[in-house]
Amino acid sequence: MLPPLHQYSMFLNPDKILDELDIKGNMIIADFGCGSGGFTIPIARRIDEGLVYGIDLMESPLSVLKSTARLENLNNIKIIKTDLEPVRGSTIGGNSVDMVFIPNVLFQVDNKSAIILEAIRILKNSGKLIIIDWLTKATQGPEEGRISKEEVIRLATDQGVKFEKEFNAGKYHYGLIFIK
Repeated sequence: MLPPLHQYSMFLNPDKILDELDIKGNMIIADFGCGSGGFTIPIARRIDEGLVYGIDLMESPLSVLKSTARLENLNNIKIIKTDLEPVRGSTIGGNSVDMVFIPNVLFQVDNKSAIILEAIRILKNSGKLIIIDWLTKATQGPEEGRISKEEVIRLATDQGVKFEKEFNAGKYHYGLIFIK
């Protein structure tokens, strides 16, 4: 039996969310704050010719991700242990990925703009930025640090991306898509 992928399973359905996005098999995708792989693993299963970067600051969840990837024989995951808030924090080259996921990360960080700016830096032109976070009025989950979808839209568009649309990310979260 595989280990549980993440705390997402209780509040988010990554496969259902990924079904709403236009993911192609040869894409390069970065998962910011990937934890133990709640989105990284389902993405890797969908991009047989692509690559997914699983990026997190914490060693323990990354170790779980590495083990799960090995158990599932997923060789298209590159794990990066780093802090995303400093400039060039992801260590990924600029204009090099097709899509960046930021799921349940912004509520946890002090410098929300820095995380968004780093995502935009590594996105190719016409690449998509996917931000999923807690609804400010959600009755479950952590309360501290929540940021409204309106504020996220303002932060992202102020940094030069275009808001494309909102999508259903479940009962407790909002999902936003931006295009570089």
